Amino acid sequence: MDSSNGAGRAFIGSFTSAGGRGITVAAVDQETGALTVLGTTDVVPDPSYLALGRGTGPGGAVLYAVSETEKGAAAALDISHDVLRPLGDIRPVEGNGPTHLALAAGHVVTANYGSGSVTVLPVLADGSLGAAGTVLTHEGSGPVTARQQEPHAHQVLPDPSGNWVLSVDLGTDSVRICALDPDTGELRLHGETVLRPGTGPRHLAFHPAGAHAYVLNELEPTVTVCRWDAAAGTLEAVGETSVLPAGASGGDGGQSYPSEVVVAHDGRFLWAANRGHDSISVLALDATGEQASLVTTVSCGGHWPRDLALDPSGRRLYAANERSGNVAWFAVDPATGIPAPEGSLDVQAPSCVIFA
Repeated sequence: MDSSNGAGRAFIGSFTSAGGRGITVAAVDQETGALTVLGTTDVVPDPSYLALGRGTGPGGAVLYAVSETEKGAAAALDISHDVLRPLGDIRPVEGNGPTHLALAAGHVVTANYGSGSVTVLPVLADGSLGAAGTVLTHEGSGPVTARQQEPHAHQVLPDPSGNWVLSVDLGTDSVRICALDPDTGELRLHGETVLRPGTGPRHLAFHPAGAHAYVLNELEPTVTVCRWDAAAGTLEAVGETSVLPAGASGGDGGQSYPSEVVVAHDGRFLWAANRGHDSISVLALDATGEQASLVTTVSCGGHWPRDLALDPSGRRLYAANERSGNVAWFAVDPATGIPAPEGSLDVQAPSCVIFA
């Protein structure tokens, strides 16, 4: 690999339709957390979310990206060099506006916001993608008519046991639990957990112990704490906590739209990014993982934080600030969980950050 000596690498997705460069490859200084651009590629239009997997090609690792376009697609890229190269064909997902993807049971699974569906694509031996197989279409709606007239799958991810795939749907106020057959790629609905109507669940993160999950809601600035039973494949909502102080609102008195939730490696803290309020919320988790309490909020270092990511060490948070065109990074106080700003990199219309 061509990255700087001793540095890790980060991959930053951005909206090409808003002037972004597509996917930016950056070196990550292990001491300071600073990002240095190594290369960019716009081969995938609007690569709004990224994920890493393995292949048999040079370097082994493969980067997967959704193309959040009306006729959505997913792509695999060879990351053995700092200029990324497509690996196989860019594959249609048979759904509209995919916003998220994850690897599960030898497949890439995408959440298609526009069509309210989830698509399964096989990962081939070299890491490239095969043609879309199962497309599971969600059903339902919610009370916020402007946003919930139909399903809007926003995130998909495997549970810590690897036995289940969960999809978070903003339009139906629910989380679906599915079983994915590793041999056939068939995705079968196992159950659905309905959350409080009108909350608009967007993203979910698991506690490292695996027995709890935290659903961040977009239409109300709250996080729903859930118990997760991996043996039964059941998710049970047990509490809800605001991620903003009482009376807080978005910029110019508008609404705030939470976007991403991250849990500390040791399970003591939870962080949420808030668009409009332009902040990072810090919540403390109790020893059981079942009680969350708001500690404070800090500036996200820009405007409209679409994504929040913890680096592999767990010592730094990175915020992709879509509308201000920058990725800001913060040192996390290990005692309080409060992030302190350290630096920023200009990246037009960034949408996500992941680390190699």
